[in-house]
Amino acid sequence: MSKRVLVVEDNELNLKLFCDLLRVHDYLPEPVRDGREAVDRARSFCPDLVIMDIQLPHVSGLDLIETLKKDETLRDIPIMAVTAFAAKGDEERIRAAGAEAYVSKPMSVTRFVQQVQALA
Repeated sequence: MSKRVLVVEDNELNLKLFCDLLRVHDYLPEPVRDGREAVDRARSFCPDLVIMDIQLPHVSGLDLIETLKKDETLRDIPIMAVTAFAAKGDEERIRAAGAEAYVSKPMSVTRFVQQVQALA
């Protein structure tokens, strides 16, 4: 059975790329364009992994990571942050919020897939 991956990304091209890559590697992606829906979708979809953009409109990906990690039913789901947020100290802040992995944009497709396989 395919592993389920919740993909929280507001950029349509990135969302399509991530979901296409996941499908090719036999994962079942669930796209979420609006971060405000991410926690409810995580509860209903029960993913094996969450891929989280950090720079989202309306809500910060960092806040969403913290919310997911504080939720008793969702806290054990690994989170991979994928972001253009690449200033000094950003990776540490993202990991401190609870993300198990961090991939910066522009990203290597190979690195993306390797991180997904390591976490899911």
